[in-house]
Amino acid sequence: MKLGIFAKTFEGTEPLTVLNSVAGAGFTCAQYNMACSGLSPMPEIITEAQARSVAEAACESGVEIVAVSGTFNMIHPDPAVREAGLRNLATLAERCTGMSTALITLCTGTRDPIDQWKAHADNDTPEAWRDLLEAMGAAIEIAERYDVDLGIEPELANVVNSAEKAYRLIAALKSPRIKIVLDPANLFEVATLDEQRSIVSSAIDLLADRIVMAHAKDRNPDGSFATAGKGVLDYAHYLGRLEAIGFKGSLVTHGLSPSEAAGVATFLKNSLDGNLAEAGR
Repeated sequence: MKLGIFAKTFEGTEPLTVLNSVAGAGFTCAQYNMACSGLSPMPEIITEAQARSVAEAACESGVEIVAVSGTFNMIHPDPAVREAGLRNLATLAERCTGMSTALITLCTGTRDPIDQWKAHADNDTPEAWRDLLEAMGAAIEIAERYDVDLGIEPELANVVNSAEKAYRLIAALKSPRIKIVLDPANLFEVATLDEQRSIVSSAIDLLADRIVMAHAKDRNPDGSFATAGKGVLDYAHYLGRLEAIGFKGSLVTHGLSPSEAAGVATFLKNSLDGNLAEAGR
């Protein structure tokens, strides 16, 4: 597996500054965010030169751009907000080749009108699912036009809040453009060790052929998020299950401070090495 981090973990509005920080902390790849180019995360305009500067910085720093963030609220209660998000997604997709990447990560959204990471009771309604299918259909058309893939991430606060719902979405859309970004810390809040392992194993087994990126953060015992390696997530089990399905993609950490990055890189490297050694016995 390739070891990566969210580029926006680090300060800076110039791609080379940010990606040099990524490399300096011990990572070989990054999930990019246009904020690292001094733009909004989902800009209305990205120039060819701005895209090219990301690819040039990746080459100079030795950091591969494995994805770029394209998150917007795909089921926002205001259709105009959803339409604006799709327009900006097209802008981003058009420039992906120039940035040397072919994967855009998405958020399936929530009915909360303010915070796209906040759960809402209406997320489980047929109307929310209908709006998601409509938005994803438009997103797939964009992905086909610009030859990119779309990585969706099951998250408790979003309409796709489980591996089962992600599988249902894949089955409904019938598009090879839809991939999975798997973050086990987004699949449970508070769970026993056995429950956690069961949830993670089931998700990986169910979505195995679509997983293109794995995320790495953690949960505290009270259910709040934690830095990878500082919480209750059984990383040996998680990484072992990824190894078992032959996953060779990127393991990308986030939800940490810049000062923690090097330590997390060491933790993840040691965890991967430990799993490989165990598998070789």
